[in-house]
Amino acid sequence: MPATVEIRRAADRAVTTTSWLQSRHSFSFGDHYDPANTHHGVLLVSNDDIVQPAAGFDAHPHRDMEIVTWVLEGSLAHRDSTGNSGVIYPGLAQRMSAGAGITHSEKNASDTDPVRFVQMWVWPDEFGIEPSYQQQAIDDDRLEGRLMTIASGIPGHDAAITIHNRSAALHAARLPAGTELTLPAAPYLHLYVARGRVNFDEAALVDGDAARITASTGATVAAREDAELLVWEMHAALGD
Repeated sequence: MPATVEIRRAADRAVTTTSWLQSRHSFSFGDHYDPANTHHGVLLVSNDDIVQPAAGFDAHPHRDMEIVTWVLEGSLAHRDSTGNSGVIYPGLAQRMSAGAGITHSEKNASDTDPVRFVQMWVWPDEFGIEPSYQQQAIDDDRLEGRLMTIASGIPGHDAAITIHNRSAALHAARLPAGTELTLPAAPYLHLYVARGRVNFDEAALVDGDAARITASTGATVAAREDAELLVWEMHAALGD
């Protein structure tokens, strides 16, 4: 596999806008379908959502998908048909395995402030499993200046939460300005700048920009201002 880097700018992403939602899609999603932009590795969805106060997604179904949510600002209330409920806030990792079928709602937990979160979907290794839910708070110092594995199914990984995919892991980092970190070596990486500004592969990436990388050997990211990063490390692609 040749080493490649494809930069995807925030301004080029499809956007869904309603009276209460702004959702920026990294890949084809909903009414926005592009056959040349359906996934990278095993990552099918990466939506950056802003939901207005006292609003949100009413109960809706999912099936056979690992759904990971990472809140950047505000708080998000989750409730599902298996009886799980919780409020997700910055620094708390959450995973819902839809499995054989689940219905859930996601609402802004605040009546006054918007909530911004990134929601990401990957295929499970096995379809039709029992639906499940997991959330885990992560201390701020574990994210500061380094990659913290927040969700993984890769054997041997020490992650805050698990996903049912043995080839994928999600890492997060909060980089102070002037610091650097090395990305994992993997056949597929997806680097998402959730906030701030970084330099990567001779390009400046800002809030909402992404890099899709193949055959990563461990490149360096340098923060030019305080930044928050989400990095998917993937050792397979769809169909492998």
